[in-house]
Amino acid sequence: MEISESIFWMGNRLATNCVEISKDPADLSKPGFWVVVNTFEGDWFCARFTDVQDAPLPISPWAGIDGKWHSSQSQTSYEANVHQIKELIAKGEIYQVNLCRVLSNDCDQSLLGLANLLQKSNPAPYASYLSLPGLEIASASPELFLQRSGDQIKSTPIKGTALEDNFGEKDKAENVMIVDLMRNDFGAICQPGSIDVPRLLASESHPGLFHLVSDITGVLKSNQSWQEILTALLPAGSISGAPKSSAIKVISQIEKSERGPYCGVIGWIENNQALLSVGIRIFWSKQDGQINFGTGAGITWQSDPNSEWEETELKAKRLISIADGVKV
Repeated sequence: MEISESIFWMGNRLATNCVEISKDPADLSKPGFWVVVNTFEGDWFCARFTDVQDAPLPISPWAGIDGKWHSSQSQTSYEANVHQIKELIAKGEIYQVNLCRVLSNDCDQSLLGLANLLQKSNPAPYASYLSLPGLEIASASPELFLQRSGDQIKSTPIKGTALEDNFGEKDKAENVMIVDLMRNDFGAICQPGSIDVPRLLASESHPGLFHLVSDITGVLKSNQSWQEILTALLPAGSISGAPKSSAIKVISQIEKSERGPYCGVIGWIENNQALLSVGIRIFWSKQDGQINFGTGAGITWQSDPNSEWEETELKAKRLISIADGVKV
């Protein structure tokens, strides 16, 4: 496809007429409406669009997917990896790791039709659709990575997933751990004394499940560039672990395959305004005849390997069914 055919939609904002695609986050400080994807591995897609309007997602059909989804980790290997992470926790090397796997299937359809179906069957607060040369994403993300209005910023990490509105001590401890991590990340870019947690351990209802969430807010220091802000915050704490640098190393060693835009960041930046989601509950394609979907769980010392596997199944079941064309 041509750059000019690119399209982005999020929060009823429709962007067309892409005139520039950059791999350099420094370009985000240039004026204009920038669509941003940062993969979990740190690759950048920065696309500048000139036509932005309030409009619904364009309509497109979806035929459903036939065939079997293949997982990057079997249940046996995933549960063995949970045991391995718990051994590292016991040694004091890490405290928490988000362990993920990727489901893949054959697909030669545009994901725009799937994005329409997700809007209907699994509405999400940070849903989006993006089509660029070599990358297409249909997102039903429930998680806010960063909202910016002037110098005010907010992040709302999710830690805790359940079928019912009832969370155990493991979920609560994990959520508080990630809040502390995000407060520390905010400390590098925010004015002293400005960081607050106005909402802690709140339950949110989403289609088919409940999430435990918290809000972290702050006021940016003067003259912070977008590159400085994003370098301090990426990758998101909720999908990496703590300490973040150690968790990223463990993820690379254990998962072995790349996550790509899954667990990355998807959204838009326009001067000192921004809305960026965490790339969870997303389908993506490199326009190579494959569709991908990621799912994961946070591993702590309290984790039960089978329960963590079941959490990844819970997070995937509804959305995979939608992609398959099964009514939910």
